[in-house]
Amino acid sequence: MRSLDELVRPNIRALKPYSTARDEYAGGAISTWLDANENPYDNGMNRYPDPHQRELKRRIARLKGVREGQIFLGNGSDEAIDLPYRIFCSPGRDNAVSIAPTYGMYRVAADINDIEMREVPLGDDFALPVDALLAACDEHTKLLWLCSPNNPTGNAFPAAEIERLVRAFDGMVILDEAYIDFASEPGFLPRLDEFPNLIVLQTFSKAWGMAGVRLGMAFASEPVAKLMARVKYPYNINCLAQATAAERLAFDITPQVAELRSERSRMIEALATCRAIERVYPSDANFLLVRTPAPDRLYNALIEAGVIVRNRSHVRGCEGCLRITIGRPEENDRMLRTVQDFRP
Repeated sequence: MRSLDELVRPNIRALKPYSTARDEYAGGAISTWLDANENPYDNGMNRYPDPHQRELKRRIARLKGVREGQIFLGNGSDEAIDLPYRIFCSPGRDNAVSIAPTYGMYRVAADINDIEMREVPLGDDFALPVDALLAACDEHTKLLWLCSPNNPTGNAFPAAEIERLVRAFDGMVILDEAYIDFASEPGFLPRLDEFPNLIVLQTFSKAWGMAGVRLGMAFASEPVAKLMARVKYPYNINCLAQATAAERLAFDITPQVAELRSERSRMIEALATCRAIERVYPSDANFLLVRTPAPDRLYNALIEAGVIVRNRSHVRGCEGCLRITIGRPEENDRMLRTVQDFRP
């Protein structure tokens, strides 16, 4: 791959990041805080949060088996998606490559940053088009986006194919593993040190049940994680988010994940018997993609029954499809009754 200096935008290499009052504090027995123009009356929220999220990163490092310096925490995964464009891509000049269909924010962030997005359709049964992805790249391709398990298709790509892309691509590969906790095979986090051009995204929104906290994780080599920390806004993770996440990390999510995976298997079998469903696609995520001859009508029937799913039928590559999140057993049963009674 090209060196990091070659990939990073010149203005980012030269950037002098904003230094907060707490950046300049080296530690010590401080009892009187007069450095940051804060309100001095303690209400639990009157002090700025730790801009480096040190305690939370210590806990995440232990949980994930990585070094603290390899962690970037963002305001949701959206911030971690936006930053690679701002760090590596010159607007109006560079481009990014992505599979399609996939998570829509990769393109939205590209459009916001004035970066051309080249989308490569998935193959039969949503297979990863390794050769076509590499063929879509040129000397101005800085980023390659993969989502595995992929949203909205639900399938995880073979590790050997992902590895081939990471090794062959000359820029940064961003591998979004938001749904990895529901997959049968491990992701690439244990192999992070093998690939200096790899950024792995994970989230607290899915298996950890903290969608409302808006806290995303990116893992990368120390130099890349440091670049992301330099470019982010100073206090991007507020006090409540840091405290809530730190407390939640002590919770054992294994039983909940096991139940969701069990319910996923049950729904695959049950939906496959419904006359309104033409196909239930395999899934390594906490959702199912199903094809129906009447997606809009079935979607509306579910709405009338008080059940909302995601209509993906107008997304290229997902024609005729609805995406159904796996809920609690009673919620899944409510959805299933409507689908079973529906006549296409």
